[in-house]
Amino acid sequence: MSKDNLLALKDDMVAFIEGHGMRRLPGFVTEDISSVLWDSKGSSEAWKDFVEMAKQVGSPFITFSEVTLEREELDALIEEAGEMNFPDEEATELVEAQWLRKYMGMLGYIQLGFVYQGIVFLHETTTEWYERYQSLLEDVESFHDIVIDDANDGDGAE
Repeated sequence: MSKDNLLALKDDMVAFIEGHGMRRLPGFVTEDISSVLWDSKGSSEAWKDFVEMAKQVGSPFITFSEVTLEREELDALIEEAGEMNFPDEEATELVEAQWLRKYMGMLGYIQLGFVYQGIVFLHETTTEWYERYQSLLEDVESFHDIVIDDANDGDGAE
């Protein structure tokens, strides 16, 4: 199984979840919702224990969300990284954003979740390149926040 593309793992997850008689609810649990993140302890099979736990506590479904690196999103990131570092065409952020092109169309993140007694439990599987992609997005967003704050501070009055 490729460590850069989680597509085969996704297929295994779907079969395993459905094999346990559970449904998949397409949905992403955001960071602003209180949740408990499953500790995989480095096991690539920990997601199976997670699904079995959901079944054990009587959850009728598992939330299922996935992220594939789309061309439009990556192009936007590359453009923003270029603007952030203009005119330096060899800036770290820009080079890394361009490096991500080889992962376009690949599945880099899967989130499973279930609710038990009002608490959301999550299991996340991610690739290294997806984690770097997220870090670059955060860097660009932070840069834009700084630029916007600086623009708002300059009201023209002296």
